[in-house]
Amino acid sequence: MPFASDHSIIQPAQRPVPSAEHVALMILQGFDRHYSLFRYSAQRAKVLFESANWHGIQQLSRERIEYYDMRVRECAALLAPVLKKTTLTPYTESTELSEEQQQFWQQVKTKFAHSLAGHKQPECAETFFNSVSCRVLSRTYFNNDFLFVRPAIATEYIDSALPSYRAYYPLEQGLLSSLTEMISDFGLASPFSDLPADVRLLARRAVRTLRERLPIDPGLRIGPDCQIQVLNTLFFRNKGAYIVGRFINHTSIHPFAIALVHTPSNHIEIDALLDNADDLSTLFSFTRAYFMVDMEVPSAYVHFLQSLLPRKSAAEFYNAIGLQKQGKNLFYRDFLHHLGHSTDQFQLAPGIKGMVMTVFTLPSYPYVFKMIRDNIAKDGMNHSIVKSRYLLVKKHDRAGRMADTWEYSQVALPKRRFAPELLDELRKEVPNLIEESGDLIVLRHVYIERRMLPLNIYLSRASESALELAIKQYGDAIRELAANNIFPGDMLYKNFGLTRLGRLVFYDYDEIQTMTEMNFRYIPEAPNEEAEMASEPWYPIGPNDVFPEEFRWFLLGDQRIRRAFMKYHAELLDANWWAACRDHVSQGRLENIYPYDLSKRLPNRWAGNPTTVLPH
Repeated sequence: MPFASDHSIIQPAQRPVPSAEHVALMILQGFDRHYSLFRYSAQRAKVLFESANWHGIQQLSRERIEYYDMRVRECAALLAPVLKKTTLTPYTESTELSEEQQQFWQQVKTKFAHSLAGHKQPECAETFFNSVSCRVLSRTYFNNDFLFVRPAIATEYIDSALPSYRAYYPLEQGLLSSLTEMISDFGLASPFSDLPADVRLLARRAVRTLRERLPIDPGLRIGPDCQIQVLNTLFFRNKGAYIVGRFINHTSIHPFAIALVHTPSNHIEIDALLDNADDLSTLFSFTRAYFMVDMEVPSAYVHFLQSLLPRKSAAEFYNAIGLQKQGKNLFYRDFLHHLGHSTDQFQLAPGIKGMVMTVFTLPSYPYVFKMIRDNIAKDGMNHSIVKSRYLLVKKHDRAGRMADTWEYSQVALPKRRFAPELLDELRKEVPNLIEESGDLIVLRHVYIERRMLPLNIYLSRASESALELAIKQYGDAIRELAANNIFPGDMLYKNFGLTRLGRLVFYDYDEIQTMTEMNFRYIPEAPNEEAEMASEPWYPIGPNDVFPEEFRWFLLGDQRIRRAFMKYHAELLDANWWAACRDHVSQGRLENIYPYDLSKRLPNRWAGNPTTVLPH
């Protein structure tokens, strides 16, 4: 055997420099791991629903929200030692990428795009690539050449081996047989209390709904294309499971959802039929937590859902099905597209200015932009506390009464689109959160939230009857939040808003806390007249003490509002009511807060303790 040369003995073996293809593959493997865990959580939700493990579902829902960021951090950590073998790292803010480094990362992006051919979640994988890239590359370096600004892979006709939805033909099978087969095909392990009886009730309600609409829409007379199409997997959230589908007749699409719940004896029953677009819009509202649904091809589900509710964007549906990072990505693309096709300016939002947030809006776009003030005018409040409160809402079940938000960093917008008054306000109130770079304003941290009509503005214009209904809903919202372990804190009317469908929603989160943290008290009797007239209270007050009887002083100054409030919600001024609600939550008891009105429930469902279903 020949001896090795002296040169080969002296020189250590050289590790090969990782290729762009290898880096792209590592990122794709990181995404695939994320999505497999995402799907497993939905599969786990089915098991938890079948066993009526409601606390397990809530815990799973909270944990799943963190999956994406965990996998991004994990993937970036795995990439770090690999990239050190290239000329890509380390980076510092004071240096620039060399031409070689720029070419390498562009090659990584190209190889990644090529690897998505035939992938079932390409749009989500591209978003994951962007997240990892932005984590690995400092903001000084990454640009649109390194990111997927527009999708590289079309998703319109991607589907799984098992089609994303099933079709049933009531003209051939009969309506009862079609509905029975449709429900049975979901393969729930827990038995129904009486599926044949439930199907009969469901069929009667469906037929009645169609007959009511026949005079309005003659096309509802049954045609040869009549069919029922439902998505292949159930949608799970809290204590409910939902079948989502569409009835097709004469090429018309009629959306519906069927709500499944557990009886006290732990059997499943059909609880409600949601049979119009407003019902489904409420079901998929931005005021509720994300569904858990097992999808191999999420884009196929989103396309199906958009056929039911064309007014809702793809971003909203990706959010609703738990892929909020993809929703956030699509929202930003839509927003930039709108900016490119509009000319109006950002301006301060109307209404009373807050002490914590500076809020502005673009009149032509239905969202508001919220930035935390540098100097918060509330004692004990700081940036980290505010961010933690918004994170609490993100991870909590919002019960249809709190708005979801998108949180962004380093958002660059054209300076010319900012009204002079708004620029002055930003420079004064949030100078540490903005950067003026040439013709751009960079927002270092901003929350974006659906725009609503503030309740205080609505009440100032409302008729007597409209005001009464709004105040009733205001109290209902507070009750539902409390039952869901949320104490709103600042309950002024300016912190609530009305949605397009007239739903009252709470949207100011800087003072929220869990009910279990709070101590609800009565104001003790004053020892003498001097104490009662003093500017300072004569009794000690703990940091989490709340005196509900004080609410009347800042909520009920208007006599019209006072009459309506005392008619429906006088007990909200009683510390005992709040303490009882807190104790109820502390015991782990979960209310049935479903996203539909009691009128949508099937007949004979009232006997199962309807008071536990808090209606919209």
